[in-house]
Amino acid sequence: MEFISSLSASLDRLTGYENTIVYLAVSIICIIGFSYFNAPPPPPPPSEEDEKSPPKPRNFTLSQLRKFDGTKDEKTNECKPLYLSLGGIVFDVSLGSDFYGPGGPYAIFAGRECGVALAKMSFDEKDLDDVTGALENLSYADRMELEGWVEKFTYYRPYDVVGRLVPTEEIPSRDRVISREEMAKNDGTSEDIPDGYAVAPIYVALSSKVFDVSFGGVEFYGVGGAYHRFAGKDASRALAKMSFDPKETEYPVQTQDLTEKEKKILNDWIVTFEEKKGYPIVGILEEEKK
Repeated sequence: MEFISSLSASLDRLTGYENTIVYLAVSIICIIGFSYFNAPPPPPPPSEEDEKSPPKPRNFTLSQLRKFDGTKDEKTNECKPLYLSLGGIVFDVSLGSDFYGPGGPYAIFAGRECGVALAKMSFDEKDLDDVTGALENLSYADRMELEGWVEKFTYYRPYDVVGRLVPTEEIPSRDRVISREEMAKNDGTSEDIPDGYAVAPIYVALSSKVFDVSFGGVEFYGVGGAYHRFAGKDASRALAKMSFDPKETEYPVQTQDLTEKEKKILNDWIVTFEEKKGYPIVGILEEEKK
């Protein structure tokens, strides 16, 4: 107390006013209070969207990739994701929409394979969608340029890798006959991933057509997906009847006794697979032996 009294007397002599220390204490409290109540609010916690992990890797066909061009979706009125491929590696460049989105200087590359084009710094249409050329036909200097772009996209942007673009000639022929054994092996659990693929093939058969749903259907038909029970199987009867009963996929799968309504449902599934989703047909399921 003696120290405070002495300090108070000294301040009074210095300022010429009584009780200076009291005014000083009140001023300090006011300053602290003003700073507290006028401080900027703390940043909000990250939203679910900020924490959202990138989609599971998938395989792409050229026609599927073309849909991811950043344009507005007529059904949802929202902008589509913005993807491009470099030598078969598909990146999500949505964060670079000012460059690759509609109206941007590099918009021609949106939804395209542009490894050759960027390696040559070319905007020529003939240098787009040439996956094989990007992998095999570039000069040493152009290949180094392409690798520089891949490194830039991977480490310096960085853009998420969302899958691989599979050249059309590397997708199995739709006319080949696929055995039941081969069907069963391609259920999405294999660790044997073909060269140029992001994930192992996942086969689902509908009315003898065998679709590879690893081209966009990994979330649904891959391990842990709601429809994984149909992977590697003939799902014709089960999907026609909208049934998860394992008996509906047991060999031999019968569809002759389906009602007209169920046949229509099955046809709708085929249209969805073939036209809306664009899953490639990779063969014909062998006929059941009588």
